[in-house]
Amino acid sequence: MRLLLTNDDGITSPGLLLFAAALRKAGHKVFVLAPSADRSGVSHSITFLKGPNKIVRVDNDTWSCDGTPVDCVIIGLMGGLPECMPLDAVVSGINRGANLGTDLVYSGTAAAARQGALCNIPSLALSLVQGDIWYWDMAVTFAVERFTEMLAFWKPGCFVNVNIPGQKEIPHDLVHAFPSLRYYNDSMETYYAPDGQRYCFARAGEISARPDKGSDWEAVAGNNASISDILIHPALLGRYDVGKQVRMEQ
Repeated sequence: MRLLLTNDDGITSPGLLLFAAALRKAGHKVFVLAPSADRSGVSHSITFLKGPNKIVRVDNDTWSCDGTPVDCVIIGLMGGLPECMPLDAVVSGINRGANLGTDLVYSGTAAAARQGALCNIPSLALSLVQGDIWYWDMAVTFAVERFTEMLAFWKPGCFVNVNIPGQKEIPHDLVHAFPSLRYYNDSMETYYAPDGQRYCFARAGEISARPDKGSDWEAVAGNNASISDILIHPALLGRYDVGKQVRMEQ
């Protein structure tokens, strides 16, 4: 397959480079276009509407972009990298950290896959949940072994989101799950400087999740990888079978 690979952790991320190498070894033609620096948490931000993005070749079939993950996908699919056309799929990851449930609102990794799906290209986002260390070799091995199965889960109107548990062992299975409800418990500190200016610092709190049966959080907590089909467009919500989802009771 001909794949466009991107991420939001930046062009030097091990999750990106190890995955690209493994996909190529498995026989895929991989074109990497990823942000030149960490763009975590930028969601679906697009910067090139305000000016051009610079593309720099860093290796064979590998480029960096000074924009966001979504910029990378738009550039790749709209002819900014004619070398990579045509493409069979857009792949985002492997991300450094979970993208479970509510995380998808903020994730640049997820947004890149969403943008690919908005262009009606099969699109997949993959993330590695943090463990006691980063088990990149395990995650890459699992992702390549199950890659065809993961991508076959795609259908128009969705992108595919996968979370791999942060453990040494290969996950027990790949489990279809719905997005969990996550709580971030963040706080804000305000500092008034001698120059009279006010500075606000966000302090990340401990993340928790509702332990709903069938959620991606439950799947990963059970040492499985979760796979979810995520709707890409508000217009589709009225046709979505919400009866199968856990009701979000406040």
